[in-house]
Amino acid sequence: MHRQKLTFLILLLALFLPLAAQNTLQLNGTNEAGLTYRTAPDSLNTYFYNSFAFGLDYKGFSFGMKFNAGLPYYPLEQSGLLDELSPESLEMGWQELYAAYSRGAYSIHGGIMEESFGSGIVFRSYENPEMDLDYRVTGFRFAYDDLFRLKTLYSGYPNPDAPGKLDLAYGADLEVPVLNFMTLGTSFVGMQTLLGNSYRQDDVLGARARLMLYFLDFSAETAIRDDKNKDGTINGKALYLTASSGFGPVQFGGAYKLYDNFEYRNRLQDLPLANHHNETLADSQGSGRDEIGFQAWTNIALWRGMNLELDYAEAWDSAREKRMNDAYAGLELELGPTNTIISYNQVEKIDDSANQWQKESYPAFTVSFPARKVGMVISGEFKTVEKTVLTAHEPHNYVDILHYEPRLQADLSIQKLNVSLALQSWWNDFSSIGSSHFWPGVEIKYPILQDTDLLLFAGREAGGKVCRNGVCRYVAPFSGLRLELYTRF
Repeated sequence: MHRQKLTFLILLLALFLPLAAQNTLQLNGTNEAGLTYRTAPDSLNTYFYNSFAFGLDYKGFSFGMKFNAGLPYYPLEQSGLLDELSPESLEMGWQELYAAYSRGAYSIHGGIMEESFGSGIVFRSYENPEMDLDYRVTGFRFAYDDLFRLKTLYSGYPNPDAPGKLDLAYGADLEVPVLNFMTLGTSFVGMQTLLGNSYRQDDVLGARARLMLYFLDFSAETAIRDDKNKDGTINGKALYLTASSGFGPVQFGGAYKLYDNFEYRNRLQDLPLANHHNETLADSQGSGRDEIGFQAWTNIALWRGMNLELDYAEAWDSAREKRMNDAYAGLELELGPTNTIISYNQVEKIDDSANQWQKESYPAFTVSFPARKVGMVISGEFKTVEKTVLTAHEPHNYVDILHYEPRLQADLSIQKLNVSLALQSWWNDFSSIGSSHFWPGVEIKYPILQDTDLLLFAGREAGGKVCRNGVCRYVAPFSGLRLELYTRF
């Protein structure tokens, strides 16, 4: 029912708004097509997708649609891969639609959208194609941006556990410049999430402030989450502070975070993780559940063409059973057309309740330079992974093990042709290099027409853990061929 109402209202908006717009028409669009052949005996081998999007722009009015076809679409996660093709796995149709009109400081938008209140702690809808994540909402937004900034929103979002059902998200965000160096803001978001046969009501209220002086940039944002199914209970809170300053060649800053039962079921938020590598406290849980931590960083211009960057962060839960630290040190050197970055990275996670420990540390480098008419970028890292595991054979004991994950990559730019060569490996120890796993890959990108790029990948990818928005997911390993065609008009 909610989906039908939203679609009907969006179509009305698309029909009536052009009447008030100018008649200077502009057309733009893209088409993306991809063919994936995966060499795996235990799953479907061939995947295909095509995505065609266009937009019509008048002076003040815009309208767009997108046609998606997945026959089927290749997913990134291992759990999404198919053993065989079935009708339910085929998707085709106009799945994205929007219409918008703006005049002066006022604007109205109907349809699918990305939106953020403040830093995203209270509310953020977004799309990340690289990680195959789509948390965009469909609905209506009104905005005013002049003496102050005001946004109101009413939207729906597909329930992850009930196909064809929508969760609701609605609210408002206000930001007011109080002085030349200060802004204050407040946000309210109400959410109705379908759990079983009934909807759960959550109300979230947030406030923020930013102070901008010539020697200091300070911001603070806090929010509380009220579960209306529990009378008189405030069952979630968040606090995020940042500050930065500088004196001469030295820039420095820090951050503090506190999240307590502030993880949304529908993921319509973007929690700052306050560490260099965007790592969560634990791979098994989102950061919004229970996490406290700090970050400190500095960037020092040692002398002309040389910069030193240092970054350190720690996090823990309220019981201090889970802990992590994140460290980065990088030295950047620029000599003429050659740019070099040498760095050291470390991420360590401890979970006393599960007797788990893991540390990833690796030196890395990136060198970019021209070689006659060829632009080259060479990068590499040598990762060491140490962790505690439970032995598979009796007697079951916890033991510490380690392995190595070196990676080397070369990117070449020859006029219009771009070529990337990569090699990644996995060693138990140096004596087992010859019998270890290797993942070679080559990627070629070439503009076959003025507005059309062809991209070809052949080889293997190791997959593994990727973290985004306070949540870690495991990308499936890949072996095979990917062919993509991207057209703009």
